[in-house]
Amino acid sequence: MSDEAAALAAQIEAANAAYHEQDAPEISDADYDALRRRLAVLDPAHPALAMVGGAPAASLGKVRHLVPMLSLNNAFDTDDFSHFLDSVRRFLAMEQDTPLPLLGEPKIDGLSINILYEKGRLVRAATRGDGAEGEDVTANLRTMDVPLTLTDAPDSIEIRGEVFMTR
Repeated sequence: MSDEAAALAAQIEAANAAYHEQDAPEISDADYDALRRRLAVLDPAHPALAMVGGAPAASLGKVRHLVPMLSLNNAFDTDDFSHFLDSVRRFLAMEQDTPLPLLGEPKIDGLSINILYEKGRLVRAATRGDGAEGEDVTANLRTMDVPLTLTDAPDSIEIRGEVFMTR
């Protein structure tokens, strides 16, 4: 690994620790993504280095998701977006030249959350974590404007969304 790649990996690890462990981000999401992209270019033999994640807060318990919470990749230019559209068409078994209707919305960058309701009662809330396992934030979520009970709900339902602050 080159000196520049090692320095980038250290910057990414520090940014991850600040964001994930201390809840005190020091750089913007765009700057973080740029660091990861640069490291992936510098050290393609070690792509995992560009995807380093921070350790979860030690004070929160672990929760295994019933169904994995997958994440979308970022698209930074028209080529990335075209590749994404091609992959959607392949997944849907569409011809590559078939028009694909799209809806665009502003990006809300918050905390991905999974809320489990059983028999209409909120029983657990968890962060996305690594996709398979997240942090139990049930007590935190109960303090927010989230329904504690659902009417006419199935026996068990997972609701996924984004928690964010408007100010």
